Amino acid sequence: MKEISVNDIGPVRIGQAENAAAGTGCTVFLCPEGMRAGLDVRGGGPASRESMLLDPLTAARVIHAVILSGGSAFGLAAADGVMRLLEERGIGFDVGVTKVPLVAQSSLFDLTVGDGSVRPDAAMGREAARLALEAPNYRDGNFGAGCGATVGKIAGMETCLKTGMGSYAVELDGLRLGAVVALNALGDIFDWKTGRQIAGLLTADRKAFRSSPEAIAESIKAVKSPFVENTTLGVIITNADLDKAALCKVAAMGHDGYARSIRPVHTSFDGDSIYAVSCGKVKADLDVVGTLAAEIMSEAIIRAVEHAQSAYGIPAASDIPQAG
Repeated sequence: MKEISVNDIGPVRIGQAENAAAGTGCTVFLCPEGMRAGLDVRGGGPASRESMLLDPLTAARVIHAVILSGGSAFGLAAADGVMRLLEERGIGFDVGVTKVPLVAQSSLFDLTVGDGSVRPDAAMGREAARLALEAPNYRDGNFGAGCGATVGKIAGMETCLKTGMGSYAVELDGLRLGAVVALNALGDIFDWKTGRQIAGLLTADRKAFRSSPEAIAESIKAVKSPFVENTTLGVIITNADLDKAALCKVAAMGHDGYARSIRPVHTSFDGDSIYAVSCGKVKADLDVVGTLAAEIMSEAIIRAVEHAQSAYGIPAASDIPQAG
């Protein structure tokens, strides 16, 4: 098994656009010919659009785009721009009078970072989709949906840590499998191989890490925020020949990667969601794909910590001596 770039899985193409000054953005995954897709939602507060398209019982066999964005529910407007561009390019489900692009989206909460009055909109979604089609520009760090991402918010934004987008991909006997994550969790982040905390809740002087689970155990009212200010969003991309139902299972198994790396995870204050998509025809065992998906998701989470940079007055892991 060797590491590859998530951009090399193909034919899924990834474009990102963000407003760095405002601290928000979106990441678009496109397959003009259509991609089979599944979804598994574990968090209690998802903001989503067209998620029922991914239910194995619904009629659509493929979709054309998945969007991850900031902006909370306001950010769902980004899908309008993606749909308009795809319709103009003749991409979508043919209904005779036009082609209707099938676009699913999930948004994370970043309104308390940067300028909360600025959210991903149709123009930003359109630009991310254009880049995906013409000049794919995915990279890890403070970009796309991860522009305003943070973790460790159990005690409020004053002691949180900056994170962002992360990715990891592998190839094994022709099977290609990658994970992309916008890391915006309530909880702490751990290296799944060593068990060491690498991001999360900070001490009052913001020079070391505290334990979010221990902070929760201090009081039954430990969670201070009444808002769902979190949500980690992921996409697993593969060239495996799996249908929608199997991809829902891969997405579900991908949540094991969240659980290994994020503590606490899947709370009512998170909208944790994972998509799994494929345009490929490589024959591969479902459980092999799912097991690897969980591992690469954990690795992508590490990359989201490592590539983040401090912004908006919020330090990144590289600024914390304990993280070294």
